[in-house]
Amino acid sequence: MAPEENAGTELLLQSFERRFLAARTLRSFPWQSLEAKLRDSSDSELLRDILHKPSGGSVTLSESTAIISYGTTGLVTWDAALYLAEWAIENPAVFTNRTVLELGSGAGLTGLAICKMCRPRAYIFSDCHSRVLEQLRGNVLLNGLSLEADITAKLDSPRVTVAQLDWDVATVHQLSAFQPDVVIAADVLYCPEAIMSLVGVLRRLAACREHQRAPEVYVAFTVRNPETCQLFTTELGRAGIRWEVEPRHEQKLFPYEEHLEMAMLNLTL
Repeated sequence: MAPEENAGTELLLQSFERRFLAARTLRSFPWQSLEAKLRDSSDSELLRDILHKPSGGSVTLSESTAIISYGTTGLVTWDAALYLAEWAIENPAVFTNRTVLELGSGAGLTGLAICKMCRPRAYIFSDCHSRVLEQLRGNVLLNGLSLEADITAKLDSPRVTVAQLDWDVATVHQLSAFQPDVVIAADVLYCPEAIMSLVGVLRRLAACREHQRAPEVYVAFTVRNPETCQLFTTELGRAGIRWEVEPRHEQKLFPYEEHLEMAMLNLTL
């Protein structure tokens, strides 16, 4: 194929992959253009490329239609949650056969993707808002996973818990019960107060494993305000928590806005 045809084919495949794998409504997909490409193609390479795209398992979510409802932003999925889910799918060994604690789980997309694709031993969704916790429990069951108390849970599924966790009041003793190997959070750096609370709970998580290796921590966020990011890294330094930026991952499975700047930090407690 000519170079310009190759470029057009690549764009078409990218559009198909994002919409298909994100399980979005496909009414707006250019089916006529795809059909024309398939008819005019001299071989079956284009069709093979489409059919070989990994589909994996599906994730079904119940979400709010409003950005803010019931006094919280946790009832919708934010872009950094999609970014972190993609990174997890590309790096499953970080989570396989390990206990994962997610701080501020929100609607639960990241955790559900990890549970389905990365085979953790146990996964703890957490949030502090009662309405978010109710929605989380519903989304866990909606995706065929069982909560920890369910005696009918599948043996090959992770132990899933939905926990109420207020970062400001959680004690070292309470956090010790989780015993996470990995801690993750996405899009929780939305104000200075939240940053201070997050750094505080991370310090207590490190303290609750005094005689064991501290958990690995990954925090993903959309860089909306450089000052907010600077405050986070400054407070990490004051708390003695080292950090480094994770390289951008290759997979682009979800249709979050291209212009958004995403970042993910690997923290050492």
